[in-house]
Amino acid sequence: MKPRVCVLKTDGTNCDQETMHAFQLAGADPQLVLINQLRAQKDLLKQFQILAIPGGFSYGDDIASGKILAVELMQFLYDQLHEFVAQGKLIIGICNGFQVLVRAQLLPQLHTGNQEATLLDNNSGKFECRWSSLKVEPTQCVFTKDLTEEIMLPVAHAEGKFFAQQDMLDELESQGLVVFRYAQDGQQTDCYPYNPNGSVHNIAGICDTTGRILGMMPHPERFIYAYQHPQKLEPLGLKLFKNAVYSMK
Repeated sequence: MKPRVCVLKTDGTNCDQETMHAFQLAGADPQLVLINQLRAQKDLLKQFQILAIPGGFSYGDDIASGKILAVELMQFLYDQLHEFVAQGKLIIGICNGFQVLVRAQLLPQLHTGNQEATLLDNNSGKFECRWSSLKVEPTQCVFTKDLTEEIMLPVAHAEGKFFAQQDMLDELESQGLVVFRYAQDGQQTDCYPYNPNGSVHNIAGICDTTGRILGMMPHPERFIYAYQHPQKLEPLGLKLFKNAVYSMK
């Protein structure tokens, strides 16, 4: 049976169709679900094995990127989300979805009741849309199993600078929760444009301690065919979705 994927959509989401297509190619059964459907049907989320929060500009990123959708999740779906996680299911937040997961306190750590990290305006002061080289760290993350040490994925964001206080950064590093770092020639780098936003510790993506919740700024759903890259590289973005699907079969 194909794992069912809830691809969450609200006003301003614009990467939902690409995310659905990526999961379809990976062998899943994705369904587009509006946030109001989850609010109205309290048992709807239970029908899925994977929750995907795609990129875009949810609610226009008013107040802060992903903030309003994060508040909705915390206010109306807190219990369902925590039950979803407790059952060993998967969550991925891409770009705006990463911002939502952090502001909804699903990352870096669950159950703390505090927002312990954030995504700030890019150091460049502008929207960054470019291919980025990423160093894949050895972690327990389900989505990156057997990935090569370096991959290329596109970024497209204005608020992608990962930031946390030093004690949280130390915890992320010591527990091996940093999944992706911006890199140059296989080595992490602070240099612009290789680090397109100025993220501390060059962090491009993190997971929780179970490895089953992933948040990342780059867009794997935009590199699932070789022709999408100017050099026609192997489309390793698809591998993340295949790993997720395989783990839930």
